[in-house]
Amino acid sequence: MLFSKACLYGLRAALYIATVEEKKYVSIREISERLDISFHFLTKILQSLTQKGIMVSYKGPKGGVALAKPADRILLKDIMETIDGDTLFAGCVMGLPGCGSEDPCPLHDAWADIRDRIISEIAENNLQELAQKIDELGLRLSDSDVNLK
Repeated sequence: MLFSKACLYGLRAALYIATVEEKKYVSIREISERLDISFHFLTKILQSLTQKGIMVSYKGPKGGVALAKPADRILLKDIMETIDGDTLFAGCVMGLPGCGSEDPCPLHDAWADIRDRIISEIAENNLQELAQKIDELGLRLSDSDVNLK
């Protein structure tokens, strides 16, 4: 798996929140149950997204988390870098130190092309675009939900 479990869960939670338009704040318990993610693990992930200004939280009976800005202004890259850091694609795909054009690994050139395409996709796609695809195509965010609606 290329991304950490925390990163994948953070992306799924953010997309879930982006699809729940009728609620300002979504409870972490609801997200945890709908996406089948550990409540405590999800809470830690959402705390880091809140600290970086991607989400906001509100305590109380109608509390939970919400996107801090419109979904079309939150790139997948923002979420991924918050959770996994900005060096996600900097290293060698085979884990070899010093890998580069001067001293490449066997997969260096192939990985460079793939990495550049992935970076381009996550830098161009925002939550709103993907939330619309989820709604329009009935895509799923968890194993337990065929469809969120």
